Amino acid sequence: MQNAVASAERIFNLVDTEPIVKNRSRTIETDTLAGDIRFENVHFQYETDDPVIKGLDFHVSQGEMVALVGPTGGGKTTIVNLLCRFYEPTQGTIYFNNVDYLDMKLEDIQSRIGIVLQTPHLFSGSVRENIRYGKLDATDQEIEQAAKLAGAHDFIMQFEKGYEQDVGEGGNLLSVGQKQLISIARAILAEPELFIMDEATSSVDTLTEALIQRGMDRLMEGRTSFVIAHRLSTIKRADKIIVIEDGQIQEMGTHKELINKQGKYYNLYTRQFRQELEAQYDVFTQAETARS
Repeated sequence: MQNAVASAERIFNLVDTEPIVKNRSRTIETDTLAGDIRFENVHFQYETDDPVIKGLDFHVSQGEMVALVGPTGGGKTTIVNLLCRFYEPTQGTIYFNNVDYLDMKLEDIQSRIGIVLQTPHLFSGSVRENIRYGKLDATDQEIEQAAKLAGAHDFIMQFEKGYEQDVGEGGNLLSVGQKQLISIARAILAEPELFIMDEATSSVDTLTEALIQRGMDRLMEGRTSFVIAHRLSTIKRADKIIVIEDGQIQEMGTHKELINKQGKYYNLYTRQFRQELEAQYDVFTQAETARS
């Protein structure tokens, strides 16, 4: 009884919490987020006198893929949180189609954004139910089509119950790669106008990475996308690479432009390239040793 009362208090405290980010008293209804995105002198701080983002200025055209790269703690995730309006700038403005996004309804923004996280989360229930969270009124045919586009259909059909297979608490009955492909299928089903990915291939094997990458390519096709990038393959394909460090843009351009500049991105890229070559060499050496 005492445990139940304590748990209930925590639940009601959470339910009663007033959100920090709210709609303004007067808002503009929008039918789409498709179009250009602009950050204009954007600053942000979680705590007073501790700025995380300092004076961001950049423009993204409709359909571009933007890679955010840089050291841990540099502000990449904060930029994504601001873009989704989970937080709002403490100074400066973010525009969607030349409209200040603070004048828009929160639901108009967030319902049109698809997010695939580095660590995917599934809910208890079947595979079908987990994919359907992307679009609650989706038909079974739409769900299976989304799974096919994501590259998840084949392994789902290998389950004893197929799409009715239970995934377990938090998806613990599936591998990381399988959970990631299901989360991609969920995002495809939602048909987002803006797509955000926290590098989804950093903790899977090479074969699964290829499957996930194909699903990502289908999801990002024709959509504006922001990718917090860790892998060279993702970075090189981006239309625009933004190097973030200490909450500021250090460099911005295409892969070729930044390599030719031989600055921070060049150092970051060559260091990672060398590490990947060393890892491939270690795998090759171990295989040769095992054969002999």
